[in-house]
Amino acid sequence: MRVLGVDPGLTRCGVGVVEGVAGRPLTMIGVGVVRTPADADLGHRLVAVEQGIERWLDEHRPEYVAVERVFSQHNVRTVMGTAQASAVAILCASRRGIPVALHTPSEVKAAVTGSGRADKAQVGAMVTRLLRLAAPPKPADAADALALAICHIWRAPAQNRLQQAVARHVPRTPPARQAATARQTLSPRQAANPQQAATPQQSTAVQKPPAAQQPPAAQQSPNTPHAPKGHPA
Repeated sequence: MRVLGVDPGLTRCGVGVVEGVAGRPLTMIGVGVVRTPADADLGHRLVAVEQGIERWLDEHRPEYVAVERVFSQHNVRTVMGTAQASAVAILCASRRGIPVALHTPSEVKAAVTGSGRADKAQVGAMVTRLLRLAAPPKPADAADALALAICHIWRAPAQNRLQQAVARHVPRTPPARQAATARQTLSPRQAANPQQAATPQQSTAVQKPPAAQQPPAAQQSPNTPHAPKGHPA
């Protein structure tokens, strides 16, 4: 599995490619940063990010793209720029039909270091150790991109099994469609009164008594003459 990790940002967008499978040693294929000038127009900066990511996709041909899920409650201005760069990365991958996965910073830290509260120095140290590098990648955005790729390689098998398990237990026909189909099989009166439709209807037809229990006059033929009263037939 070859994964391109993207740590989104307008000024520095970290990118890193890691190859391998869960449970085996991983290999770094490439790492770098896509930079844009801070004084440039927003549109031109987004185009520069797009062109940089496209070059990485062309060169390394990843099977998956892992992007950091943007989440913050404080610096809205920084978050907006990060979210815009994240959208560009998702667009570039989706346009090529490459599956995109989003991972939160806590998920990445927990996967790489074992703690969701690890700092950037700890993440960089573990990335260096896991990929058997001579030194931590610089800047920190590049190390974060590699950590994203590592996180996806390790988490993807479990996520796939979970999705397959959910798909097996989800009914193929949506509940709304099932209800509509059931209503079509009911009469107008039953559809208006679901409780009546759920209760078996009792037959209102009057059952005739068996022939043996009918009165003698009903069993005689119409052409048979009647004997006068007091005389035998």
